[in-house]
Amino acid sequence: MKERISSGAGVTSPAKQAHSSGKRGFTSERISFNRKMVAASAAVTARKSTIHSLCETDITLPRRMMLEHFERTGEKLSLTAYIVYCLAQVIKEHPHLNAFRRGNRLITLDDVTVSVLVEREISGERVPEPLAVEAAQRLTYRETNDLIRSARTRSESSLGGLSGMTWIQHIPGFLLKTFVRLADRNISLAKRYGKVAVTAVGMFSREPIWFIPHGSTTVLITAGSIEKRMVFNGESHEEREFLCLTGSFDHDIVDGAPAARFMNQFLETLKSGMGLGSGEYLPGDSEACFVQ
Repeated sequence: MKERISSGAGVTSPAKQAHSSGKRGFTSERISFNRKMVAASAAVTARKSTIHSLCETDITLPRRMMLEHFERTGEKLSLTAYIVYCLAQVIKEHPHLNAFRRGNRLITLDDVTVSVLVEREISGERVPEPLAVEAAQRLTYRETNDLIRSARTRSESSLGGLSGMTWIQHIPGFLLKTFVRLADRNISLAKRYGKVAVTAVGMFSREPIWFIPHGSTTVLITAGSIEKRMVFNGESHEEREFLCLTGSFDHDIVDGAPAARFMNQFLETLKSGMGLGSGEYLPGDSEACFVQ
């Protein structure tokens, strides 16, 4: 039996059924519904007016606090959950970002629901699927961490299992783009899944990497790699850890200056370790980031 190497986990799984063309030098296989759904979403969101902010922030302190927790308890804490927690707290201070356009009206949501893209293996392929962290601004870091950890261990084997939308696989392929367009401006779906999202596709790459994503949300935070770097602290050199981040914003709703102010506060919050210890303060703005 053919085997496929999974680039994410380094494990093997049976290859999908493919049709060999003999001596013609290629194989042909049917595109799965999972890939069709991803392609439809990308095709629709590519038409959005999106601006991106490429940044990095020093996460040495929160990473050290997580390591100390692991050494005391043996429990690994989620850095993705920490990003979601900090993002929700800062979005709460910038409510105009928790909004979306519906025709000629701007709809602002009361609760900050953060959609987290969790990569799962479905039918032999790795597919990103959104997990809605509802009313995330009210959750502690621990509650956010437990919610994301439990989602990654769920056994649902079909697309939509995390979001309760398994019926999505019954939509005909030629209607997928229409569905994505309608869902993008649906108030009920926005309240349920949010207009703020986080994806951590490259957090553990060895080299500094930033991603330029597609997304239907108003605010999308994409975590790239973590880079270790020697930094002079005024007295000696020490090793620090820096997280590469991309902040993407719907330019129909958010201008560059408000986006930059938001990113400045978000980066300061990330480096502070807020929520991991006893302190719950929210850092203010700084002038360390700009939007392109």
